[in-house]
Amino acid sequence: MEERNSTEETPRNNALAQRRSKSYRHSMRSCVEATHLTYTSGLLTALRIPRSRKAPKSHDITKQVDPDQVALLVKKEWQLSYVTPLYQFRHTQLKSYSNQLSAFIVSEKQQGLAIEVGQELGFKVNFSVVLGLAETDKDAETVFIQILSKQAFGAKDDAQKVVWSGWLTCVNGDLDYLQSLPLEFVSLPLFCTRGPESLTVLVKSWFEKTFDCCFGPLGINSTNLQWLASLWTGCHPTINIQYLKLVWTLPTLPPMDVTYTVHPQDAWELWDSMRQVDTTEDSISIDEVTGFINGLQSHFFRHFRIDLSAGSLMHISTALGSSHHSGKIKIASPNYIPTILQLLTECALLKMPI
Repeated sequence: MEERNSTEETPRNNALAQRRSKSYRHSMRSCVEATHLTYTSGLLTALRIPRSRKAPKSHDITKQVDPDQVALLVKKEWQLSYVTPLYQFRHTQLKSYSNQLSAFIVSEKQQGLAIEVGQELGFKVNFSVVLGLAETDKDAETVFIQILSKQAFGAKDDAQKVVWSGWLTCVNGDLDYLQSLPLEFVSLPLFCTRGPESLTVLVKSWFEKTFDCCFGPLGINSTNLQWLASLWTGCHPTINIQYLKLVWTLPTLPPMDVTYTVHPQDAWELWDSMRQVDTTEDSISIDEVTGFINGLQSHFFRHFRIDLSAGSLMHISTALGSSHHSGKIKIASPNYIPTILQLLTECALLKMPI
């Protein structure tokens, strides 16, 4: 069978599903997602959304985080990893860490390690703290890292350019877990990177040797992609999402990719119909998310007789951001950074080795 790529845009005023009264937003549920390789287990809690649906300016994150630092995080695609707690990491030692990592990269390069960033004269590393993202007093402050280089044949006055960026963060981390850690450990479980893979490998290697930690890939499973799709759709009355695009991969031979584009007003009306009577304004329940996705899938099946629920949701995108099953995410709006980082922090903590 040839690979097919279908695109569907919803008509307005579809039949809307009946609201349900049962809510799980205050409980933790075990969820098992079937993939084409194995079964991935995890926990989902209620995902908070900003109260900015009616007054977004009052929750503008640039009022609590330096706008220049916010600009470093948004409108860029990041590759996600998880990292175990860092032993003897200190936010007061960031200048020392900058020098140590710089020396480590130069040393590895001198030993003949290929670093795929061109002809560089040298590397400089900057560690800095992004103040204001932490939601509780147990969350460690976010750490941002930049690697800069100057081209070997560049002019003397040429400024160094950023060749790699990364950051470690913890937003609304599980309190029981964070309180159980010995004082010598700092938990920054979510690691986001952007730049050559060779430099990412070096940075991870330095962290593992220096802070006795380990890294692992952090994918975003279908369930969490559904959460993000619901979150961004729920923002539509405040910030126009412009479109909602979802991509499923179906288990055919060869696999078939289906691209499903939804009119933003249609998506929001369906989402609003799923909002439960007893749901608080700043929470999303798992039932609401499931009902929303089922409504989209049912509409597609009526038109094309293709059951999307038989496949895996691989990619979602709106004007507010995009996310991919492989662990890539782009956040386009600073208003929703804390909410998204809360979800990703939870995903990272759930991936920790036992």
